[in-house]
Amino acid sequence: MSAAAATPAGTRRVPTYCYQCVAGPDLLTVKVQDGVATEVEPNFCAAAVHPGGGKVCVKAFGLIQKTYNPNRVLTPMKRSNPKKGRDEDPGFVPIGWDEAFDLIAAQLNRLRAEGLTDASGYPRLAASFGGGGTPQFYMGTLPAFLAAWGPVDMGFGSGQGVKCYHSEHLYGELWHRAFIVAADTPSCNYLISCGNNIEAAGGVVGIWRHADARVRGMKRVQVEPHLSVTGACSAQWVPIKPKTDAAFLYALIHVMLHEAPRSQLDLPHLAQRTSSPYLVGAHGYYLRERATRKPLVWDEAGARAVPHDTPGIREALSARVQVDAVEIGADDEVLADGLLDGETAFDKLVAHMAPYSPEWAAGICDVPAATMRTIAQEYLAHACVGQTVTIGGKTLPFRPVAVTLGKTVNNGWGGYECCWARTLLATLVGALEVPGGTIGTTVRLVKPMAERHDSVRAGEDGLMDYPFNPTSKEQWSAQPNIRNAYKTMVPLTGNNAWAQALGPTHFSWMFLDNTPKGLPKVEPPDVWFVYRTNPAISFWDTPGVAAKIARFPFIVAFAYTRDESNHFADVLLPDATDLEGLQLLRLAATKYQEQFWEHEGFALRQPVVAPRGEARDFTDICTELARRCGILEKYNAAINRGTCGVKLDGPYGDFSLDPKVAHGRDAIWDAACKAASAELTEGAEVLGLDWWKENGLKTRPFPREQWYLYPTVVERGLRFEMPYQERLKRIGVQLGRRLHEADMHWWDKQLEEYQALPPWKDFPGLWEASVAKAGGEAADYPFWLVTARSMQYAWGGNVGVQMIREVAGNISGHGGVVMNPRAAERLGLEEGDLVEIATPRRATKGHVVLRQGIRPDTLLLIGQFDHWVTPLAKDFGVPSLNTLAEMSLDLTDATGSGADLVRVKVSKARGAPQGART
Repeated sequence: MSAAAATPAGTRRVPTYCYQCVAGPDLLTVKVQDGVATEVEPNFCAAAVHPGGGKVCVKAFGLIQKTYNPNRVLTPMKRSNPKKGRDEDPGFVPIGWDEAFDLIAAQLNRLRAEGLTDASGYPRLAASFGGGGTPQFYMGTLPAFLAAWGPVDMGFGSGQGVKCYHSEHLYGELWHRAFIVAADTPSCNYLISCGNNIEAAGGVVGIWRHADARVRGMKRVQVEPHLSVTGACSAQWVPIKPKTDAAFLYALIHVMLHEAPRSQLDLPHLAQRTSSPYLVGAHGYYLRERATRKPLVWDEAGARAVPHDTPGIREALSARVQVDAVEIGADDEVLADGLLDGETAFDKLVAHMAPYSPEWAAGICDVPAATMRTIAQEYLAHACVGQTVTIGGKTLPFRPVAVTLGKTVNNGWGGYECCWARTLLATLVGALEVPGGTIGTTVRLVKPMAERHDSVRAGEDGLMDYPFNPTSKEQWSAQPNIRNAYKTMVPLTGNNAWAQALGPTHFSWMFLDNTPKGLPKVEPPDVWFVYRTNPAISFWDTPGVAAKIARFPFIVAFAYTRDESNHFADVLLPDATDLEGLQLLRLAATKYQEQFWEHEGFALRQPVVAPRGEARDFTDICTELARRCGILEKYNAAINRGTCGVKLDGPYGDFSLDPKVAHGRDAIWDAACKAASAELTEGAEVLGLDWWKENGLKTRPFPREQWYLYPTVVERGLRFEMPYQERLKRIGVQLGRRLHEADMHWWDKQLEEYQALPPWKDFPGLWEASVAKAGGEAADYPFWLVTARSMQYAWGGNVGVQMIREVAGNISGHGGVVMNPRAAERLGLEEGDLVEIATPRRATKGHVVLRQGIRPDTLLLIGQFDHWVTPLAKDFGVPSLNTLAEMSLDLTDATGSGADLVRVKVSKARGAPQGART
């Protein structure tokens, strides 16, 4: 036990971190009096390096109550009732750690003896984690255990991925290595935010930066159906109809291409740094030089067609010419060869956007044409085309305009179109990956994950390489490696550890009932680990998910309190929570949300107080399981190679663990601390665990110019893949052929999304059609039900913490369903009335909260509630969109994502606002 956890008399302050949500980490100090944590304070020593001035958010301040919550699970427990169901009492009884390890190891060793995959080829061990990847900052060495184990199915959705910024994750990484796309807020002067609720989702850093930006004059235009806290802090709120953001963005592009002077665009950037000048043939593929198969451009200086990378040329943005070339389609099929007609990708873009005027869009998104035209003109006026700025001795383009997208805008149907339009808006004025503009903050699909710039490698056609899942006849994966079939169905996910959670994770649940033709039958995993997630509340179709979890034969839940998912567990293991565990965190210079720093380094999470009850550190649990499962050497090897955040054997020293020994928690993280300090100081300092416990963090400067990818793209002679998506078009055709060769036609609707220039589609109509398919009439379900992130609850697993409930109660909307007063009056409803919110198949109840700041055709449910087990939360009586939203193939887009959107009706109800009917 560490000194901090030992319960000494007196008062001390212990540095640690909070990473309960993707807007972290917050660096904090905990005041400990006589061994009891009493207060959370900002770590003032971090103020100079933390982009939020070292401040912490409300979730961090809630850690004291979270630690001493009387409802915590404090001892291992096993299920005594073999029957599993929502209405079944699990009969959990306390057991010792040895018995718990025996039960778990017996199941795991059975899998190792019988085979790690089932008859369909799917892993028999599955694991689900929540919080957008944040559980890994609390799970100690579990990543090493899973790496040592072998195949693990991490594709059972629990709210991440397909319900998150899904399309942005995939297309963002494809186009500019941006798993998360953000505005360069410290330098941005004009920001269009389509549903990006940064004041709720951006944490301290996001709120701090946007406040500073507004003070210095940045104008933020918030486009969303309801007035969020972000909208309330913005210069302008544009109340748009749900799922029509693509029409709004297309109208802005139309103005820029067809109404504004062409000189307001960054024409040199478009010609030299994008694929805009590439010549496109009659079949929609690039015209290529016959010998090299490189795309051709028209050289205005020489009046000739040449490969795109020919030195000394002047690429034409606009050209319709005949050239000697070859046009190659899917599967390397030669579609045309000889003297071929071609036009530039830019010309095709201009023609493509011609119909999408503000007047056209006004009839779809219910935003006045004049409003859209003004926003487009203001965007151009603020773009500063032609200006530069010097940062770190480098002269870079200065383009202080950006567009950000929020959840449900950048995922599900319409997500591709919105992400493409947002990226194109930046490209047209040269504002992609430059100061003031639209930038990416981290990579997760393209290696290496720790460094965006190193992930910029040359691919085909002068564009960035991307690790698509193969779609060629020789390499396509007809046999999925996990149950959601991401390798088979979604080329854009790639195939690394993160890809599993970014596939169509609802398929893992859906296919348990009805596996579609062409895929091996999906059965439940033999063993399921679940940690820091509650899919029976946080995913769509919560009644259905709960029923499916009940079919899992053996569940191990790392439990904070009882909840709706661990209700079905066979073994509960008490979680050593945020202030009780030990782990080293890499403070990446650029990370999620607006976490792009001017420093990089590491921070330590340490035991501030002794673990309560019999809770054990996650690392010690993993080491013991590895020992009992006979994979200790592989487990230690995984730790040594950096699976837990830092490679122990590097150029500045070898701190590797003996692979044959079961090491204690402190020994493992002492080695990590030494390796981390050696890496940071290039061998000048080797600082062990004791130093890190005392100091909490260590950083070094990170050059601000590294926030921007543009210089690296230029240095490596590459172009941004905008506007024309020839690769996606080719891949879509190939995927369709592979699926049809396997007689799989149930994905045909999704295949239509693979278009080089995406047209507007009637996205709202898809949800209206879903009502009819469920047996209703669209006119009888007139409301769009949407959700919004709660800063207080999001990702934190703290719905059972009383202080968080109290703070959230001060934010309008947390108590029920938010409704426009005019809509309520038409239905005879008043503030506080109990109503039933229903789809043709499901219903839930809640109280009316009247607000002017919401469209009359829209209802809002903040957060994810409808709890029936979680202490405290089960008494809230607050409904959830997830109870009503169904998992639907029809509402799944080509990337495998859906959206938090439901068509519903509302009527006055009787009875308690609790639970849901199916």
